[in-house]
Amino acid sequence: MARIAGVNLPKNKRVEVALTYLYGIGLPLSQKVLTLTSIDPNIRTDDLTEEQVNRLREEIEKNHRVEGDLRREVLMNVKRLKEIGSYRGDRHSRHLPLRGQRTRTNSRTVRGNVRKTMGSGRKPTSQKT
Repeated sequence: MARIAGVNLPKNKRVEVALTYLYGIGLPLSQKVLTLTSIDPNIRTDDLTEEQVNRLREEIEKNHRVEGDLRREVLMNVKRLKEIGSYRGDRHSRHLPLRGQRTRTNSRTVRGNVRKTMGSGRKPTSQKT
């Protein structure tokens, strides 16, 4: 089983896709890493040799920030925004959209799908009130 940066890669997937299970690695970066380590992207994770897994592990851990380090960096950036009192930090702390989206409608995912409109819990019109 291939284990890179503390994450077990799924067994029966192409390596190109399996690497995207690491936080901080998407498909383009996965393809770039595979070309640098000269590993065929179509090979399955089961079929990787130990030597290939070690090459992948070294390349990813030395040259790219993934998993815990990247999560820590993102949290520190958000914390810094909150501490300096910026607008974006304020929006982060209130769990609201922070890139200029409207909030009168269409911010359900950020707000936790709260429906506070009048018609959301209304009975059907066929029932008596």
